[in-house]
Order: sequence, then C-alpha cells, then structure tokens
Amino acid sequence: MERIRAVLIDIDGVLTVSWKPLPGAVAAMERLRAAGLPLALVTNNTSRTRAAIAAKLSAVGFPVGVEDILTAPAVTAAYLREHYPDARCLLINTGDVRDDLAGVSLLDEGDDTAPDVVVFGGAGDDFTYPVLNRAFRELQRGAPLVAMHRNLYWRTSDGLELDTGAFLLGLERAARVEAEITGKPAEAFFATALAHLGADASETVMVGDDIESDVLAAQRSAITGVLVKTGKYLPETHEAADGTPDHVLDSFADLPDLLEL
Repeated sequence: MERIRAVLIDIDGVLTVSWKPLPGAVAAMERLRAAGLPLALVTNNTSRTRAAIAAKLSAVGFPVGVEDILTAPAVTAAYLREHYPDARCLLINTGDVRDDLAGVSLLDEGDDTAPDVVVFGGAGDDFTYPVLNRAFRELQRGAPLVAMHRNLYWRTSDGLELDTGAFLLGLERAARVEAEITGKPAEAFFATALAHLGADASETVMVGDDIESDVLAAQRSAITGVLVKTGKYLPETHEAADGTPDHVLDSFADLPDLLEL
C-alpha cells in the first residue's frame, strides 16, 4: 500500500473489549509508536472522559496519553459552542462526560426547564422511558436534536448490546426530525481528527470494527479504511454494506505488517 504517515484507531472492539486488550493489540500499538507514526484514538465512546479513557488504556499497557484521545463528546462540545452558543442543553447519556463538554450549558438532573437543544450521548441504564419521552416532547416543541453518534450496537464481554442508534431511529421517526450527528460517521469528525494530527487524508489510515461508521465513512473522506474482524464485526453486515473496505484484517495485531513496519 501507499506510504502511510498517520493512523486513526477506534478503541472499543479494535483495541479492547470491555477494556480488556485484544490479543496482540498492545504489541501492535508499541510497533506503531516505535515507527514514529502519529496516531489518534478516535472513539464514539460516551461513557468516559478523555482522561479516564487514557488512564484505562495505559493501565493495561497501551502507550497512550490524553492528547492521543479524540472522543465524540469532545467534538460535540465544539459543535454546540459553534452552532448553539449559550444554549441550554438537555443531555441524555449513560456515563459522566461533563468534563469533556467544557463551555456547554447543561441542565442539572431534575431540572424540568425547557431546553434549547436535546443532546443524545451513549445508551445505557439512563435511557429510560420517562427520559426518552421527555426528549420526544421537547422535540415536538421544536428543540433541535444533536446526537454524538448513531451506532446501533457495540461489543462487550457479554456480547452485543444496543446503543444509541436503536433509540434514535424511533425518536427521529416519531418526532419527524433528523438528528445532527457529531461523532463518527460525520465527515466533520474525521476532519477534526486529521487536523489534530496535522495529517493529510491521502496519507492516513483508519482502523475500525464498524464497517459503516468507521471504515466506509473514513473512505468517503479520502482516508484509507481498514476493517478488523473483531468487536462488533459481523460477516452479514460486511456483505450487506454499501461499499468495500480498502483492507480487511483479522485483527489490529495485523496492522503493522500491513503498513510494513
């Protein structure tokens, strides 16, 4: 393949599952570091801050720091500051990522004030019927809907679990609105990642387990896409996809060999 000078890497299902390293992933990351390749971990994870993610990964051996992590919440904060300055936001999310939402005005828990914007993060125990129904009412009232991603599911040590997209699709249809997506697969997310690394798309590779949100979305931004057969990868979604990955690997452990490092 052509010379690659930067690497974008998804986390869940590529490097780890339930924060446990996948076989060979740490060693592969160490080879990338030894080769001096700039890299960024780009994730739609909405349950932890950048600092918490970096701490989790470094604790299990990955040579990464906070500066290497780019999350959907961090990108969402920038989006809200630009497009909805001073808006009062109703955040529906499982996990505390407020530290990565600097400059965004969030309604406190229990505050029933009408928000200016409804913001969806990651699904989980906080996605209850009363919470979703409140979002539905606010959207009917005219509040715009911003979502950090529309992933349908993700891989944990217990198997696949539903994610935001499964709820988002129904809410969009019921309220007759379309969410503004800030994380992957949004083109702006990849543009932010490239700017973070100071890299050109033509010299960058994106490694992910989600063929649509990670790989084909990156390829639409002229980034080389690499699909790994770990995490949420399913043969049927691969076959049914509306595009073909540039490369398919059994796992992230095979990436250094692909890049000829």
